[in-house]
Parts: sequence; structure tokens; C-alpha cells
Amino acid sequence: MTVIRFGEKGLIPAVVQDHETHELLMVAYMNKESITRTLETKEAWFYSRSRQELWHKGETSGNFLVVKSIKSDCDGDTILLEVDPKGPACHTGERTCFNTVLSDIDQCEFDELVEYKDLFKDLFSIIEDRKKNPKD
Repeated sequence: MTVIRFGEKGLIPAVVQDHETHELLMVAYMNKESITRTLETKEAWFYSRSRQELWHKGETSGNFLVVKSIKSDCDGDTILLEVDPKGPACHTGERTCFNTVLSDIDQCEFDELVEYKDLFKDLFSIIEDRKKNPKD
């Protein structure tokens, strides 16, 4: 039996690779429901962390990813989807999401607040609730 190890938010990284060329196309996240739908439909489904909802890749753009195989790594904490892409994989229109070469650290801008995004969102909700429902 294969054990899939989801992270604390119920998500697992999914690496997407062209099944013929082996080119890396994108990395996204999946939850149990998106894996189930992917297995059922043979098209890639992911979980959008920004929209907090399931995302059927290609539903809007028409650039579907037909899944040829799904594999897990040796630890069960990463998934590999080997796909037949029906158009560009990247939302920018590029074939792959990996087009930016990082050659000079001085030219990189690091967004260190990304990992705290959910914390700030939760904190803001608590503050708003306390404004509406003050405690003595």
C-alpha cells in the first residue's frame, strides 16, 4: 500500500513533467480531493493555495494536462505527474513555468513574508471579530 504524507495544511507538492520529453513543466499543490479527481478523470487537478479551492488545470485556458502516470517519491511526501500537455503549462503562456535563470544573488528579490501570510490573515480576522464583538 502506498502512503501519501500530506503536510500540516493537508497539501502535498506535485511536480509536473512532460511524459515524452521529461521536461519539468510546473510545480503545484494537491490535496486528497484533487488527487482523487485526477485519478478519476486522468486530467490534472490541483489545490490553489491563493484561492483556497480546487483548480482543474486548463478549465479556463483550455491548456489541459492529460495525466499518463502518477508516482510518489520514496518518502511519500511529493507527487510526480507525468503528463501530455495540451498547450502551455504556465499561466504566462510559456511551455514551462521554469524560464527565469537565477545567476546573480544581487538580482534576486526575496519575499520573506510569504510564509507569514496565513498568520497575518488569521490575525486580521481575529482583530475584525473583536471590533464587532468586543469583550469586557
